[in-house]
Amino acid sequence: MNRLVETVLEDPRWQAFGLDRLAEGAAQATLAGLGIAPEGFVLSLLGCDDARIAVLNAEFRGKPTPTNVLSWPAQERGSEFAGEDPEPPEPGPVEDPEPLGDIAIAWETCMAEAGAQGKAPEAHVTHLIVHGVLHLLGYDHVEDEDAELMEGHEVCILASLGLSDPY
Repeated sequence: MNRLVETVLEDPRWQAFGLDRLAEGAAQATLAGLGIAPEGFVLSLLGCDDARIAVLNAEFRGKPTPTNVLSWPAQERGSEFAGEDPEPPEPGPVEDPEPLGDIAIAWETCMAEAGAQGKAPEAHVTHLIVHGVLHLLGYDHVEDEDAELMEGHEVCILASLGLSDPY
């Protein structure tokens, strides 16, 4: 079986954490929650530290500070109308899957947030990966209607994984 998530672990703490397994489950659940079969898709996930994500955040968003998660969709998939689901992507053949995009997640920020919020690190990281995959699929939270839609999907997807409402 082909994996949906190709994981690159720059920070060894992610290896011990089991990021690759957790990310695969979160990404699979995200697509399933939206009624999208995962076959024919692939995405990349970089498990890094705060220093690396600060460089990426500065380069791509003009914010030279660490953040928890960043995402880069392979193509623009957003809906034309606020509060409306984007069109789902078309899968590629299994031997040449359609790329959904890239996600980066930072160790120190994620662990600090989980601790500050009293959440299990696995639950918090799962939420952030679900959030990142939704961005790759064209969801955003700029407009209130879009934020409500995206958060609603997150809550349902996380519930399917046995995790409570993160909001």
